[in-house]
Amino acid sequence: MGNFTLPGEAGYEVLTLELAKRWAADVIRDSDGTTLSKEILEAGYEIYSTICLIREHNEWIKEHLHTRQQTFLCTLPKTAAGTSLTFPLMNDFFNEQFKINDSPDAIKFWQVYNRTDDDLVPKNKWRYNAADGSVTVDADPWRQYTVSFLAWRVWEEISMYNHVTNNWNKEHLMQLNPYYPEARSYLKQYIKKWCDNHPETSVVRFTSLFYNFVWIWGSDSRNRHLFTDWSSYDFTVSPAALDDFEKEYGYALTAEDFVQQGKYNAAHRVPSVKKRSWMDFISRFVLEASRELVNIVHAAGKKAYVFYDDCWVGMEPYNGNFKKYGFDGIIKCVFSGYEVRLCANVPADVHEIRFHPYLFPVGLGGAPTFSQGGKPGDDARRYWINARRALLRQKIERCGLGGYLHLVKDYPDFLDAMDDILSEFRQIYALHNAGTPCVLKQKIAILHTWGVLRSWTLSGHFHETSRHILIHVLESLSGLPFDLKFISFEDIIKNSLSDIDVIISAGEAGDAWSGGINWNDSNIVRRMTEWVYNGGTFIGIGEPSAVGGYNTFLRMAHVLGVDIDKGERACHGKWTFDVNQVEGLMPNAALTAQGADIHTREGVFLTDGKAHVLKAIGNVPVLTINDFGKGKGVYIADFAAAGSGAVNSSVNQLLTRFLLNLINYATTGSLEAEGITDNPYIECAVFPDAGKIVFANNSTEIRTASCFWKSKKYSVETEPGKIKILDLQ
Repeated sequence: MGNFTLPGEAGYEVLTLELAKRWAADVIRDSDGTTLSKEILEAGYEIYSTICLIREHNEWIKEHLHTRQQTFLCTLPKTAAGTSLTFPLMNDFFNEQFKINDSPDAIKFWQVYNRTDDDLVPKNKWRYNAADGSVTVDADPWRQYTVSFLAWRVWEEISMYNHVTNNWNKEHLMQLNPYYPEARSYLKQYIKKWCDNHPETSVVRFTSLFYNFVWIWGSDSRNRHLFTDWSSYDFTVSPAALDDFEKEYGYALTAEDFVQQGKYNAAHRVPSVKKRSWMDFISRFVLEASRELVNIVHAAGKKAYVFYDDCWVGMEPYNGNFKKYGFDGIIKCVFSGYEVRLCANVPADVHEIRFHPYLFPVGLGGAPTFSQGGKPGDDARRYWINARRALLRQKIERCGLGGYLHLVKDYPDFLDAMDDILSEFRQIYALHNAGTPCVLKQKIAILHTWGVLRSWTLSGHFHETSRHILIHVLESLSGLPFDLKFISFEDIIKNSLSDIDVIISAGEAGDAWSGGINWNDSNIVRRMTEWVYNGGTFIGIGEPSAVGGYNTFLRMAHVLGVDIDKGERACHGKWTFDVNQVEGLMPNAALTAQGADIHTREGVFLTDGKAHVLKAIGNVPVLTINDFGKGKGVYIADFAAAGSGAVNSSVNQLLTRFLLNLINYATTGSLEAEGITDNPYIECAVFPDAGKIVFANNSTEIRTASCFWKSKKYSVETEPGKIKILDLQ
């Protein structure tokens, strides 16, 4: 019973209270766009109330327009056909989202670039025309130019999204920037007054803090979403903050430091020192300003939870300072297993996950949910299987839903699905209360540029990052029985690697996940080489350690036994090889039946012919193991298994089992391990303190499975998508 937060809705009191009883809720909450009536508030449940800190303040903002939030925008490049080139600045951007900030303190940050030569154009070579919002450049013919300028954000992005997808019809909401002292003071007064006016509220749920994830909309519907990144800090800029940064750090940031040739500061790019300094600068401000608000909530006798999604930027939960905010709990919406692990590892007293689908007519991917053509019951079960894998590995205290409750009344299959989901969630929670589940002996580290700062994530929601290899790896690992941590390249140099058995690097050449320019540091290569030689296992997926300018494209090619030719070795001979399959390593027949496999990567070749090729496509090795000293280098050309639908769930499970088998085989020479079932569609978790073993059927069919634990064999037949719990003998 309990541990569940139900979204209530005024006007639907009977439905709210009926479902609260049916699902044994202990908390009722309002949602963005709904309210709770007196009947609901007085029904005997704890009340979570939603506060959106940066919006719903239009009246105040209109009197303090300089406190609106801003961003740098970079025009699309234009080619000069003559000696003059004019840019209508807003031509590329959605004019309901942005307005030009042409105030004197903003224009000083504007920049014009000759992109052909990547040169800054002197300010005396361009002019701004305020009458039509254009910039004219004294140009050199046949060169490309861009203009970077500061723009006000005049329509808060979540409000904008809800207008478009959920048919909101109300005033466009602006967002205020508490970096300005008067806005910060206003928010403190607002929170205090709000707490005084809501005596029934037990938990103040900060829907967000101050700065939204970056979402730049374009003027053309054919390319509406010009740039989206869940952990970019582009929306945190203001002339005041930029000036203060210069005073503190001794150098000025420019527009180019943010727009980066029009690429912006996506989390998938290796960050510059300047970007990391800006992140630290903003995060210190967010900590200080938000802690003031949390203290006010606590002084009012209420708890403060924070929602880790929309406007979380500046609140890095893994930067070592999260406890200092004073939040009593953290809430995370989840599509996938890795998002559950992202929430569960935050140092908070209460972790709450919000299930998908949202109670919205249309889902975040644009497909119908609680509307014609939608199948929210099927969606809920699919997302639950993804989340459950991770829940079996790490404890989450609470769960809930969000959105418009009245939408569920026409979808009885969704109600039935939630019955099952909540029953299983509570069973798993009880097992964790008795003690932690067992893990295999291998200690695994994920190596990438961000290290622990971006544990269990790349940049945010899965649908934003589905093309990146590492997120698929994390999704598979989220439900596997391993101790796992995240390390950076700085950790390789500064810290001992003696407690790590396996290091995984997965990414494309140049990105933050493969490491890019970090591999220019020969000390990184030396330390990693030494670690593998002394017994470590390095698993590289995609283009691990890739950086140009050396005798090999992959800096760890000598360890992996493979390299990738980008055209420079077209005239060189290639080693021939035999394929030595390891029986059972990959469930080949099942994978082939589902249409999945390890895909080829053009240009992969053996460096010295010594690596063992376990799988090849044509004459290209795609899975290899190389003995290196006492350790091993393992190469996988590609990996695509993830939680929210990039590939079907059967493929996810089979590739996940392949990854588990590969780690076991590379480190122990065997595919066998206690607590692992003989059926890749069924995973199990052993809770020795509870005296239980849990079998989870992650498929849509009846399945049987067996596994051994302490030399005792346990066998089950499980219903589609369900769990079965047995007593340990």
